Amino acid sequence: MRKIPIYQVDAFTSELFSGNPAAVCPVQAWLDDDLLQAIAGENNLSETAFIMPGGTNGEDYSLRWFTPTVEVDLCGHATLASAFVIFNKLGHDRDTVSFSSRSGRLEVERGDDGVLSLNFPALPVMPIEPPDGLVDAIGLSPLEYYRERLEFGKSLAVLDSQNQVAALDPDLGFVANMAGDGLIVTAPGDDENCDFVSRYFAPNAGIPEDPVTGSAHCALVPYWADRLDKTVLSARQISRRGGKLQCELNGNRVRIAGRAVLYMEGEIGVP
Repeated sequence: MRKIPIYQVDAFTSELFSGNPAAVCPVQAWLDDDLLQAIAGENNLSETAFIMPGGTNGEDYSLRWFTPTVEVDLCGHATLASAFVIFNKLGHDRDTVSFSSRSGRLEVERGDDGVLSLNFPALPVMPIEPPDGLVDAIGLSPLEYYRERLEFGKSLAVLDSQNQVAALDPDLGFVANMAGDGLIVTAPGDDENCDFVSRYFAPNAGIPEDPVTGSAHCALVPYWADRLDKTVLSARQISRRGGKLQCELNGNRVRIAGRAVLYMEGEIGVP
């Protein structure tokens, strides 16, 4: 029986039991893919991150993300959680950590105030026609509808108000069968401290609703930066757990910043 360290971290929050929980498992060599997926399924969190020292192009670590059912190309909150573990538990003595990933080189910077800033790719959206049945599935007609400029990218439905986003109760069976990688819904924030709000549904990846989704903001930030004519934005994801994100558009990159807090550490035993 092999022993692997495991940490569970609540990301994009400074308070336990809010934000988005992720498991982080440091390994010295990659386990078989089936075993990585089985561990993520057993953890049954929206994401389990596996980190291994060294990257393909000199990065500090290699990073992979798994939902309970699939490996994904990009995950914000589990990257934030991984950096939190590296900075606070693995003895990393610099204020920036770099990762090799399916989405290229990613970096996380630690500020003096403990805020962690992700440096992620911007994923602009393009307008498309909503799929047949969407209005019935979400109970209203979106003002605008987009998809990331990726073949399997996330879809983005723009609603009129924060209350509409909060009240949404979509048909998850319909969302699971939509083209692309889940559905983001968004609207302007209803106070001066929040530029926009969102929720994200990805039942096709085993995540009925993700509490706080860094990767969704790779699309949300370019959209809202253009709409509001500003590059620095405050965002809230208004799931049941909720989370706060400070965002900035910088050319073809997005900075997504937030806090994290440790919930649990221990070890798991695998064959």
